[in-house]
Amino acid sequence: MESLSSLAITDALESEKIFCKFLSANDTGETGGHQDGIYISKNAVSLIFDEPGVKGQNKEADNEIIWQNDFKTTACFKYYGQGTRNEYRITHFGRGFPFLQPEYTGALAVILKLKDTSYKAYVLNLEDDINAFLDYFSLSSTETNRLIEQKVVSLSDREESAIAGFIRTLTVDFPTSEEMSRTAQSIQNEVYNHNEYVQTNPDRKLLEWTAVEYNLFRAVEHARYGETIARGFKDVDVFIEMANQVLNRRKSRAGKSLEHHLTALFTGNKLRFTAQAVTEGNKRPDFIFPSEEAYHDMSFPTDKLISLAAKTTCKDRWRQVLNEADRLRSKQKFLCTLQQGISSPQLEEMKAENVVLVVPTEYIAKYPQQYQSEIWSVKKFIEYVRESEA
Repeated sequence: MESLSSLAITDALESEKIFCKFLSANDTGETGGHQDGIYISKNAVSLIFDEPGVKGQNKEADNEIIWQNDFKTTACFKYYGQGTRNEYRITHFGRGFPFLQPEYTGALAVILKLKDTSYKAYVLNLEDDINAFLDYFSLSSTETNRLIEQKVVSLSDREESAIAGFIRTLTVDFPTSEEMSRTAQSIQNEVYNHNEYVQTNPDRKLLEWTAVEYNLFRAVEHARYGETIARGFKDVDVFIEMANQVLNRRKSRAGKSLEHHLTALFTGNKLRFTAQAVTEGNKRPDFIFPSEEAYHDMSFPTDKLISLAAKTTCKDRWRQVLNEADRLRSKQKFLCTLQQGISSPQLEEMKAENVVLVVPTEYIAKYPQQYQSEIWSVKKFIEYVRESEA
């Protein structure tokens, strides 16, 4: 049976407009507010209306949407322009609609406007499906809640020039994931400045580095494969071989990117740590503070040891962090993620297992309100480690 992500990708490639976003607690009703339906960002208004709404007036249109390539609903595309509201939503899916429930917080909603102006949509709630879709389009979670461009994105002149300069210096087919991350950091620091954010606003710096790395990666892909793809392939086997090579590289890079950028932030804040430390057997937490040596020194106080896992998405795989360091089983285990929202039941499980989420500040509002105070920002985690190592 074909996976939901495969169906979503196939339909997306045949679409006129592609929009995706992680369903926030606000979308699924977990915030305790009375919002109605899926929020659509203003930069994606062309998905649902030919013209933007006019402040002071409501605007709406009914459209059929086929969900999961399985069932159909009639939904209302609506602009709320009266009073203090100024927002777009897709609402009124009908009684029994399954996806705007708390358990779908953090799921990836993919909404497609097809070339015949009809609509299809998918809600991907499994981590493998989410990552497969994002990897296929080479998207970071920072690039959701907007229309997806199926071509190299428009960059600032200086960023584009810096990326082109890097590509000209390459002597290999494709740089390592570590070099890609390091180059993205360098380009972002040079073009957009604010090097001080490494210490003063590491949450923002993490997202900015991540965004530039995705731009860089896509540009290198285009430079390496664009001409070949434009020429076409002599047979299906050659096409499949290249497609698999491209997708495997995307998955590998995405998995390491967050770890590389956190390494740079921790180094920039003069923290002591070991990345990919070996604890017991073949267990390898992403980060141990202050060091692998301290972890294995039984005279070193356990309450001064800290572990952090880094997972771009963590709806399904967060449990992997529970047994990565035997000495820390009874302590808090930290997990840094770019996941935009997780359901209350999963957050309850994490809390019961003493797992503390570390999330860029602007993403915390995507989580159920009753848990937001328990989620740490990247800056708060850095300050915690600094105090521990003082």
